[in-house]
Formats: sequence, C-alpha cells, structure tokens
Amino acid sequence: MRRVRYEHSGGPEALFLEEAPVPEPGQGELLVHAEAIGVTLPVVRKVREAREPIPLGGEVAGEVVAVGPGVTEYGVGDRVTGLVFGHGYAEFAVLRAAMASPVPEGASAVTAVALVRSGLVAYGALRAARPEPGERALVTAAASGVGHLALQLARIQGASWITAAVSDADKGDFLRGLGADAVVTYDAESWGEPADYALDAVGGPLLKPAIGALGPFGRLVAYSSGGGTVEAYDLLVGAKSVTGFQMALIARDRPDLYESWRQELWDLHLTGRLTPAVHAEFPLTEAARAHTLIESRGNLGKVVLVP
Repeated sequence: MRRVRYEHSGGPEALFLEEAPVPEPGQGELLVHAEAIGVTLPVVRKVREAREPIPLGGEVAGEVVAVGPGVTEYGVGDRVTGLVFGHGYAEFAVLRAAMASPVPEGASAVTAVALVRSGLVAYGALRAARPEPGERALVTAAASGVGHLALQLARIQGASWITAAVSDADKGDFLRGLGADAVVTYDAESWGEPADYALDAVGGPLLKPAIGALGPFGRLVAYSSGGGTVEAYDLLVGAKSVTGFQMALIARDRPDLYESWRQELWDLHLTGRLTPAVHAEFPLTEAARAHTLIESRGNLGKVVLVP
C-alpha cells in the first residue's frame, strides 16, 4: 500500500510517499480501507515541531476490510470513521474499534471525515462553555475545519450574536453565509462587543486578545494545540474563566458521551441544520499541498486527502 510519512521535522516538503506492507489489526482493532483522510493543524504542527518523526495519524473514514480479535461491534463491509493514532495517511489504516463510529447509509466518507471528529471537538468545546440562549459568542479560527462547525453549533444552541475571528478578512463572506454576525481579523484594535463565551482554537499570542474580548463573567474554552499563557490578572478583573478541552479524554473516559454527541451531530446534519464545508480534496500523493494550504490558513472548512 501507499502511505505518507516523514523522517525529519520540517515543512510540507518533508513529507514523502512510500510503499509499505498492509498492516494487520490487533486486539480490539479494525483494518479500514481509507476513502477519506482529514488533514488537521495539530498534525501539520507535529511535522514542523516534533523532535522525532511520528506516524501521521488523524481522522479516517472508509470500509472495514478485517477485524482483530475481540471485535464484536463491527464486521467486514461496515463503513466507519474515527481517529487513527498510528499511520493514518495511508490507503489502509488500523483503527481502534472503541474510537470508531458508523457512517450512516448514504453519507460519503468525505462528509464523515469533515463532520464527525471536527464536529465532536466543536460540540465538546461548546458544551464546556456552558452556553445559555441569548448569549454572545466569539469563535476564533472560525473558518477552520472545527471552527466553521463551532460557529454553526453556537447558533443552534441559541447564540444571539456570533463574532468570527480569522486571519484574513477575505473569509468574511464564507463565515457570514454560515451565520456569523460579525467578522474580525486577529490584528483588529477591537473585536467588537464583549462576548459571553469564546471558543479558542488558536492559543499562543491570541489568548490575551481573546480573553480581552470577553465581558464580565465571560468564559473561554481553549482547545488549541498552540499553547499559550494566561495572566491571572486578566481573569481577576472581569471574573473571567478559562477551561481546557481535549476530545481524546472524552473518547477514552466517557464513551457514552462520545457516542451521544456523535449521534447528535449526524442528526443535525441529516436534518439540514449543520453543514460541514470541504475546502479541497487532494490525492494522497499531494499531501504536501494539503499541509501547505493548512499552514497558509487559507482554507474555508475541511481539507481532505482521498487515497
């Protein structure tokens, strides 16, 4: 089979295609013939920053072609999506059955990759913000694979006003079309009227202005891999709070919650209330182009590899 990996840290140019044996599923695992692979900013960052090469994992959707010992929930021929921790940029990937979710009849693999994992992160981050109907929301990285779903979910949960924060004002039409009331760029002097809660996917130097954009008692949920430091004084003066969110902990420790959120996402999508946007589909051979697009922050929605 073909797969993409890298041997030293660097930019998209560090990626290369190679031939590798088709893996075998182990205890509690599925072997999936990949039909779509999600490209995410955390994986792109790992290629640049990891001290040692690691497998390019991530979101995969496709057909189960073999099951490992102990698997009873799925069988050969089932279509699933889930998060792969080993080699995910490949024609075949090993997926833990516990991390798999069924793809409904009629839904495409590309839609599944664009909706499920990114949607779960967006939905979980929103839940962590404890939104109340009528509150004002702020979403950073609002045009990203997660952010554009978080924006829509905030509206579904009753936000009265949504400010979308992005790197480029050219993304405004896309975001207003999804329900944003205002679009601001990160370098703007003001991010508009104070928000009751913020969903932050950027971190780093943007933490400070994101917290500053909150009103009194505002809540920020940080789910970025970008890190960053929060000044306690910035929280004290407005009685603000910051909560961290990581989807992997929910998947591992609260599988019941993970499954209920997944079902809710598919229901919202199949009833037309939540629309995942796919910016581009690249063949596996052009993984470097996909990483370049993500690094440029030029994508409007999800970027997907199609083996």
